[in-house]
Amino acid sequence: MTKTSEGTGEDIAADLVALREDVARLSESISALLQSQAQGVARHVASAIDDAKVKLATTTDDVKSRVNAAGDEVEASIARNPLTAILISFGVGMALGMMSRLRH
Repeated sequence: MTKTSEGTGEDIAADLVALREDVARLSESISALLQSQAQGVARHVASAIDDAKVKLATTTDDVKSRVNAAGDEVEASIARNPLTAILISFGVGMALGMMSRLRH
């Protein structure tokens, strides 16, 4: 019985060593998988940020061109109707002046 006990003890010890090695390999595999997924997420986020930058630049350029076009249109309108522009400016100035008096 002692030899069987020793054999069983050695078997258990060998199984424990094998189990530890399996757990270590499993841990390494999980770590590699998580690292791979984290890199994939990082690439996805970087791609989304790059796309957002491009869209923002495009939108900014579009807004600039619209503002410039509106400014050009206002200038052309003033050139076509200078008296109307002066009267509008006078009216806006008077309204602002009256509003500022009411505050004081």
